[in-house]
Amino acid sequence: MRLSNRNKASVYNFMHSLLLMLVVFGIAAFLLNEYRFQAVGKESYVLLILPILLLVVFHLNGRQIFEYDSDGEALNFKNRNIIPFMDKPLHDEFPKYKLIRYEMVSVFFIKRLYVTISSKNSGSTILKYEISYLSQKEVNDLKISLNKVVKANEEKND
Repeated sequence: MRLSNRNKASVYNFMHSLLLMLVVFGIAAFLLNEYRFQAVGKESYVLLILPILLLVVFHLNGRQIFEYDSDGEALNFKNRNIIPFMDKPLHDEFPKYKLIRYEMVSVFFIKRLYVTISSKNSGSTILKYEISYLSQKEVNDLKISLNKVVKANEEKND
């Protein structure tokens, strides 16, 4: 099964650009209000805080693009940011039989996928992926696919 939200990259780029423009316009409006017009009192700080808060939330959600491929004998995970220099992209590929378990954690608006795989040196390794920007249907499809692999591995080991 293949899963990707790469086609939504243009939407995320637009949202990021819009948030950056809101921050710039908020700063400009704040400075104009403080030094020129004095039209708004202490509420002018909202012009600074709200756009910056929205931009921070956008980046706290993590990497926007998530790709998953379970076709063949290997599992392939890719997780990257729409802004190339922001984070190092994650790319992991390993055989299906190494998958031990997975866990999806959701806290407020942040969703993470933790994948535990067996490893020769340390016994097991936990890989972390940010899936906040996946739709609920995509998350459910990912759960179904990973459940199949985990179940097949458990049956093989028993």
